[in-house]
Amino acid sequence: MNDPATAPRAGPARTAASAGTLIDISPLVSARTAVFPGDTAFERRTLMHVDDGHHISLSAISTTVHLGAHADAPIHYGKGGRTLEEQPLDLYVGPCRVVRVAGARGRAVTAADLAGKVPFGTERVVIATGSFPDPERWNDDFASIDPDLVGWLATRGVRLVAVDTPSVDQATSKDLPAHAAFLAHDVSIIEGVRLEGVAEGEYELIALPLHLEGADASPVRAVLRPR
Repeated sequence: MNDPATAPRAGPARTAASAGTLIDISPLVSARTAVFPGDTAFERRTLMHVDDGHHISLSAISTTVHLGAHADAPIHYGKGGRTLEEQPLDLYVGPCRVVRVAGARGRAVTAADLAGKVPFGTERVVIATGSFPDPERWNDDFASIDPDLVGWLATRGVRLVAVDTPSVDQATSKDLPAHAAFLAHDVSIIEGVRLEGVAEGEYELIALPLHLEGADASPVRAVLRPR
């Protein structure tokens, strides 16, 4: 039997959405999903399947928790930080603002890029850079986040930032200055969302992580609802 985990499959279509429609901003997770070089790629093993005469279909998975669209917990990048189950759930559900940044590939997104786009009182910001266009093909030159931008956002009341890249830091960074700024300002992170075709504006974000004890991250099924 062909394992559907490895079969080619088209990604979700993105179209203009009316109020109340859910816009899926999560990449499809499969064995083809790109992960940081050296991290544990997604694997799903079929243990039994109804097509083979079994009474149920049953699978097991092995994967990094930093897979596709995922929420980082502060323990991922800071000693003594909160683990995933200690994160406030309301971070991951509520009003957000989607902003687009042109020409961000290979550089850091700065406060100047977001000037005039993030009003005071905004709690969640979703940043579209278009710099990691294919979730199944790794590229090192995706956009990062300027550490000073994190403080600028925090002064506006931002509690969570989501990005369409695998990391808020450069792919080759070892000191992780952006992660350190997120920790210092207690602003939480979602990485790896897909935002092609999503217009700037106000939405409701729903991106709940799994309830994993002691975890440093979790995949999320991130969606936007136009407001």
